[in-house]
Amino acid sequence: MKKITQEVNDFINRSMDTHVRIAVTGLSRAGKTAFITSLVNQLLHTSTHDNLPLLAAARDKRLIGAKRVPQSNMMVPRFAYDEAMEHTQQQPPKWPEPTRDVSEIRLAIKYKPKSKTKKLISSTSTLHVDIIDYPGEWLLDLPLLDMNFHQWSVSQFAALKGKRKELAQDWLAKLDALDLDAPLDEKKLSEVSESYTQYLYACKEAGLHWVQPGRFVLPGELDGAPVLQFFPCRFNEEAKFVKGSNLEMLNARYSQYQNKVVKAFYKHHFSTFDRQIVLVDCLQPLNAGYEAFHDMRHALEQIMHSFRYGRSNMLKRLFAPRIDKVLFAATKADHVTPEQHPNLVSLLQQMVHPAWQNASYENIDMSCMTMASIQATKTGYINQDGQSIPALQGVTLDERAITVFPGEVPKKLPGEAYWEKQGFEFTAFRPQIVSQDDPLPHIRMDKALDYLIGDKLK
Repeated sequence: MKKITQEVNDFINRSMDTHVRIAVTGLSRAGKTAFITSLVNQLLHTSTHDNLPLLAAARDKRLIGAKRVPQSNMMVPRFAYDEAMEHTQQQPPKWPEPTRDVSEIRLAIKYKPKSKTKKLISSTSTLHVDIIDYPGEWLLDLPLLDMNFHQWSVSQFAALKGKRKELAQDWLAKLDALDLDAPLDEKKLSEVSESYTQYLYACKEAGLHWVQPGRFVLPGELDGAPVLQFFPCRFNEEAKFVKGSNLEMLNARYSQYQNKVVKAFYKHHFSTFDRQIVLVDCLQPLNAGYEAFHDMRHALEQIMHSFRYGRSNMLKRLFAPRIDKVLFAATKADHVTPEQHPNLVSLLQQMVHPAWQNASYENIDMSCMTMASIQATKTGYINQDGQSIPALQGVTLDERAITVFPGEVPKKLPGEAYWEKQGFEFTAFRPQIVSQDDPLPHIRMDKALDYLIGDKLK
């Protein structure tokens, strides 16, 4: 009865446009957990602090407050907000633990409406916001829904260039020794699959983002299951699978992975989003080199094709939701000096250009910005040879207090010569020490919130 009541309430909220589901999208280490933690923290402090001046409802003093409320999907774990805050408030502070499984959190935001229609109903309104957290690696599996086993295998072998080819040697040797048409040998399949998984781990360690299947490197509850024991193979697309063979089993496992893992994940979560923020860490790939930088761009493009875009109307919101607003955000803006932020926006725009074109075709609202969910540094100037130079001051992950100018962010997609001549010196900082009574420091979280839900608070 409680479940039915909740579903009816959700239906009413969607029909009244008082419910929005936000997709927080991004690859591994883009800062999704930090973003959600900060989003919740900022909104919970709106009743006591002026911490969101760029959010119109807060600036106009129409935002009354926010609180956490029970989520509608009781089968999904609660987002570990309290645990994440404990990390940021430790001495010394630490970043929240990265996401290892799906989780969800719901906020109720109470505000004074400007809309005459809403004012007729009540002097206050409530917006319910659902936010889903999930491992970035799992996103990389969404393109598999459009590929059969042969097509996916071809795509993986086509990617074996440069660093990937070097890292794949052990797996390729084991694959060459496997007779695909021989009777099923689960032990051998397990050994080759383990080698392929280690190859994917090595790709991640080398700074490459496009690793498929993503669940292999972050399996969650599927750790050790046969559905995660397959790998790309070289075979003729027209050839028939020998019954009871190794190849037939690999194809069957791939199909199960598509339908029972990837499709279920997409259906339960991603097909119902209204708004989307795509978090992109442009800085770490600048450190890693040309191949890693363009690999991340390719991974982002593949992911974006898997979302459903289109203008929403009342019927669509109720029965076939579509994402009608997308915000691309370059994270870790506090890790470069402020005058480099325009360059960072320009670089992000070019990185997501193919994905932008795809979304733009559907005539939806899009924007790009830089932000820091939890600001880790302070900005200032240092004197060098009589000149005032912008610099950052912070504490590194190994507890060294430093002042540094990380370098100039390129305005355009850099070629290989960029890393040969210049490169970028990215330094990772830990969070600042903040009082438990104060909101987390941030850069442009309010601007991001205004874009994502500002129109719902009118």
